[in-house]
Amino acid sequence: MTKLSHFNDQGNVHMVNVGDKAVTQRVAITEGFITMLPETLQLIIEGGHKKGDVLAIARIAGIMASKKTADLIPLCHPLPITHVNIELTPEPDQNRVTCQTTIKTSGQTGVEMEALIATQIALVTIYDMCKAVDRGMCIEGVKLLEKKGGKSGHWVKAT
Repeated sequence: MTKLSHFNDQGNVHMVNVGDKAVTQRVAITEGFITMLPETLQLIIEGGHKKGDVLAIARIAGIMASKKTADLIPLCHPLPITHVNIELTPEPDQNRVTCQTTIKTSGQTGVEMEALIATQIALVTIYDMCKAVDRGMCIEGVKLLEKKGGKSGHWVKAT
C-alpha cells in the first residue's frame, strides 16, 4: 500500500511539496445528490420558493466554495482555478437534485478537493434554502467520478 502523502517519514503532518512537479492541465469531476419530498422538488422546479431561484443560488455557492477550499482543508494548496461548471439537475422520478461539478486548472496539483467541496456546498445550500418546508432532505453519494492530469494520469471511478 502507498503511504499517505500528508505524513513525512517521521510520521509528522506536512503540506506536500508540489514545487518540483510539472504544471499540467488538471480536471476533476464530482457528483452528489440531495433527496427530498416530491413537493419540495416541485417548489424548486417551478421556481416557487420565496427565497428565489434555489438552483441558481446553490450554483453560485458551489463556485464560491471551490475558490475557498484551501481555507477549509488545512493541507490543501491554494490553486488558480480556471473553470468551474456546476450542473444541478432535478430528477422528479427519484425525488432528488443531482449535482455534477467539473473544475479545471493548470497547476502542480489536482482539483479534486475543490470539486468535492463545490458539490457539497451546492447541495448544502439547497438544504438551507428548503429546510423550512422539508427538514428530512438527505445529502448522499458525494464522490469523485473522474480526474485528469498530473503524474498519476487519468482516473475514472469504476461503475
